[in-house]
Amino acid sequence: MPHRTSQSITERIEALYGRPRVELEAHADATGHASMLAALLGSLSAVEFAERDIAFQTERIRQLTHPDREIGRFTAGHLLDCARRIGEAVAVRDSQAQHTSAVLQSLHRTPAPAEQAPAMPGPPAPAAAARTR
Repeated sequence: MPHRTSQSITERIEALYGRPRVELEAHADATGHASMLAALLGSLSAVEFAERDIAFQTERIRQLTHPDREIGRFTAGHLLDCARRIGEAVAVRDSQAQHTSAVLQSLHRTPAPAEQAPAMPGPPAPAAAARTR
């Protein structure tokens, strides 16, 4: 199940590039050089990884605190570790999402070459200066 933050970023990238994510990833992989698209997809992957880690650690806390389970010294250490990992993952997710969103807000989609308006004519050639006395 996609998470809200990564899903929002995915939709914005797809809207910006006018293609589904799968096609964009294939294009970025095929290109093989650094690009804005590759950077955006990399940031999106970092957000998704953080979201998966949050979900995993949250589920682990639920398991560790199950009513049928006794919480002892060993379990307490695991709970503390899970909570720390959740805090780190939230910080990564929020930081990556904030920076990626800022970049996406600064970009806009341009029309395809066939859709672009005809080029504006250049400035008129300077007229011969009239001689006045």
